[in-house]
Amino acid sequence: MYQNKIAWVTGASSGIGEAIVMELAKAGAKLVLSARRESELLRVKKAAGLTEENSMILPMDMSEAEIFSEKTKSVIQRFGQIDFLFQNAGISQRGSVKDTSIEIEKKVLEVNFWGVVALTKAVLPFMLQRKTGCFVITSSLVGKFGTPMRSAYSASKHALHGYFESLRAETWKENIQVTIVCPGYIQTNISVNAIREDGKAYGKMDENQAKGMKPVVCARKILSAVQKGKQEVLIGGKEILGVYLKRFFPSLFWRTIRNYHIKSNEL
Repeated sequence: MYQNKIAWVTGASSGIGEAIVMELAKAGAKLVLSARRESELLRVKKAAGLTEENSMILPMDMSEAEIFSEKTKSVIQRFGQIDFLFQNAGISQRGSVKDTSIEIEKKVLEVNFWGVVALTKAVLPFMLQRKTGCFVITSSLVGKFGTPMRSAYSASKHALHGYFESLRAETWKENIQVTIVCPGYIQTNISVNAIREDGKAYGKMDENQAKGMKPVVCARKILSAVQKGKQEVLIGGKEILGVYLKRFFPSLFWRTIRNYHIKSNEL
């Protein structure tokens, strides 16, 4: 499925994005790697065994939507098409509603939602023109329910579901696939790099995150879900039960989730 296909991966310098690059490279895809740090993208390119012929390094910041149109055109000029857009870039949050400024909340939404939307809108016309393409959107299990200390992060992920479910409904006749991925605890630095109320990095690894699924396992599950044409996939361990607990036993879910942050932030 991925052999010789053009796959653009954002957040490609670490975590789930990096693992997806590794697996797609093994599958024979031609890759566009994007993230803010060019040096890290070059490291991933080398580790994946990619060459100048089958890859493109395209540094960019997801908060700078004004550059996405030109970035997209540069990919088209290089490879002629975009078959897959894997959107993994994002920032998490650790801060209460009462102590987090609206500026911090806007920053989270700018990267996690508006940046994803803007890049999608830049790529979509080229997929529609060819009547084929696939958007793979990394949401989160907290895109299905809210948890303490992550209000803006959860809101940004909830918004992705509404937006991309609508996009799927509008474009399925044009053979556009939309797969929304909802990871739980994955062993990445997302909690370390999470933004606090004061705008600084959280700087700690959540206990549950440290015990979570390895990124390579997550990446393989994502690629399998895309290959099977799934609309949505939940990835993780027992934390996935939270989705069903909220759906079928909302009162029990509330009693469970209201003290969640106390456990998750202990080291």
